[in-house]
Amino acid sequence: MNAQKLSKRLETVAKFVPTGAVVADIGSDHAYLPCYLIHKGIASSAVAGEVVKGPFESAVGQVQKEGLTEKITVRLADGLAAVEETDHVDTITIAGMGGPLIVSILEKHPKSLDGVTRLILQPNIHAKVIREWALVNNWAILDEDILEEDDKIYEILVLQRGPMKLTASELLFGPKLMLRKMPAFIKKWTREKENWQRVLHSIEGAEQTPEIAEKRAELLGQLKLVEGVL
Repeated sequence: MNAQKLSKRLETVAKFVPTGAVVADIGSDHAYLPCYLIHKGIASSAVAGEVVKGPFESAVGQVQKEGLTEKITVRLADGLAAVEETDHVDTITIAGMGGPLIVSILEKHPKSLDGVTRLILQPNIHAKVIREWALVNNWAILDEDILEEDDKIYEILVLQRGPMKLTASELLFGPKLMLRKMPAFIKKWTREKENWQRVLHSIEGAEQTPEIAEKRAELLGQLKLVEGVL
């Protein structure tokens, strides 16, 4: 992977960036995504934010190597603190982290979202918590995607401002994804179903404490939902 040829995962993130967008890529690592977006004429300018010094220095070097220092600003900062008002950022990408970490980044510097109209979020795990955050914070799901790469399955959520309502199934599986039932979706939730069944089987013989009873009820509820979509 490099600034000219992204991984399948990041290429999918890139396809949701609107043409002419001013992008902030948070946790940018080598700044491959911002460089790609500028090279392809998708983004007009970009900010690459990194909280760790090593990846920050890699991003600085990559932007210089690509000759994009006029178009991409690299900042060493904690999450959305990398975004400044004068950047006029309208699109934020956060990829390659767990869902709870992505939510914590979005919550820590809420003022940085003031001018933002689109969030493109790629959680490695726990996409549900992002949907829960979106519901509470008046963001709606514009689109979703799911893909498999190197035997890992990734979900991508594209959010725009506005209210939405989600059922329990939509919250867990994603409203767009559960309608499309792509191969990666079927594979992911078949794995989850089998895992839940194993856990349920293992606790059936355990002493029935209130905690065990609660866990059993939770698993049975999840299994009922997953059987409804597969």
